[in-house]
Formats: sequence, structure tokens, C-alpha cells
Amino acid sequence: MTASEARALFLVAGPASSATPAVKAALRKLVRALPEPFRAQAEAASWSLVTDPQRWGSSRVEPRRPRFLDELQDAVIRGVQVRLGYVDRERTGTERTVHPLGIVAKGPSWYLVAHTGTGRRTFRIDRVSSVAPTAEPVHRPADFDLAESWRAIADEVERKRTPLEARAMCAPHATDVLRMAFGARLEVGATTTDGRIEIVIRGNDERKLAGELAGLVDYLEVTGPPRVRDHLAAIGNTLAERYGSDRAAGTHERT
Repeated sequence: MTASEARALFLVAGPASSATPAVKAALRKLVRALPEPFRAQAEAASWSLVTDPQRWGSSRVEPRRPRFLDELQDAVIRGVQVRLGYVDRERTGTERTVHPLGIVAKGPSWYLVAHTGTGRRTFRIDRVSSVAPTAEPVHRPADFDLAESWRAIADEVERKRTPLEARAMCAPHATDVLRMAFGARLEVGATTTDGRIEIVIRGNDERKLAGELAGLVDYLEVTGPPRVRDHLAAIGNTLAERYGSDRAAGTHERT
């Protein structure tokens, strides 16, 4: 078995793999039988990639393999720094030396988590314009965990995308329904003395968030902010006027 074949084998034993726990355990045991020169890179391959299947917001972009994905993953596994060319969202091109720590597949998008001169950064791999591996080793924090680091990064991004917070109280049986409706935008808090649960639901527009919450009145009571409650009241008045008058007209016709 070549070194590249060993790395490929142990990619299916890592966090991004869909293999069963038994298969992952068996593959990890094979590490002990590998020649010493292959062992470190094979082990590195198992934690070099994390998959986060949830898309950002309502994105429907189709997945596409980025041009420099293989080169960056190879740098992560070999533990070498790279000279990275990058074009940001304002289309400004830069070049810098980074310490690749791991690759994340987030829905249809791929990201490089790396340490830089200004701290830990995340780069969208489809914006990478060039990759030049160096002979310098990556300085990897001893306690670094890719999956844990990505959770913190994703939580921070979601908070920036949805800065508005609506507070509410919900029935204990409603949390599963709310998780399906809001996903990572839902935060479940403490249980109150009356048995209800404190929750926070994030959004980026008061009117839109009120519209999402309006169909869930059987499950929760929104306690704030006042503007979201005002929009909910307006929605309720509109529904009552529109459909209440229709019901009255139908009763009158039957009479």
C-alpha cells in the first residue's frame, strides 16, 4: 500500500464518513499495522475533514468540487504550511502563508480552517486562486479539534446572519416541532415554574420572523421584542377581518 492509498483509506474512518461505527473502528485498528512512515499521515487523514450537511439559510446552490480541494487536503494531512492566493467577497485578491488545520464541507460549500498571522480564519475554497505548499511545518494547537472549532465558527456566522432574537415560551412537547421549523436558529433555555420552556428564535427581519411564528401559536407565546409582538397582532387582526367576515357571510347565506 502506498502512502496516498493509506491516506485515502483512513478518510473513510473520520468524522465526515458515512461508514458504520464498526467499520470505522476496524479501519482505525489497521493504523497499528501500517509502516511507521505511513502511520502519521493515515491518522491525520481520519480527522482532516468534517461534514456539516445543513446549508446556510435557504441556499439552494448545487454542490461543486472546488479546484484546489485536493491540494489543500493534502497540505492538512502532511502538516505543511501553504502560500494561499485568495479572492474575497469584494473581489479583492490577497496572498498569505497559512497553517491548514482542516477541511469542512458545509452543504454545497467547502471551507479551509487555518491559522494565520492574525489568528484563526476560515476560507471558502471556491475563492482560493492559488495554492503553493511550503516545506515549513504547520503549528497545530495541541487541543485543536476540527469538529468543535467548526461548531463555534458556524454558530458565530449564524448569529451574524440572524441578529434579531425573538423570545418566547413554549410547551414541553413543542420543542421537536420548533427544531424542525427553525433548526440552528432555535435556542432552548430553562424550564419555568409553570412547566413551559424558555426559547429564543433568531431571524434578520421583524416582519418576516413574525410571519414564521404566526403559524405556531398553538405551540408558543412570544414575549418579545415588542415590534415582533406588534407584527403578530397585526397578522392576527388581518386574518380575523378577512376570514371572520367570510364566516359571517356564509352563516347569513345559510340563514
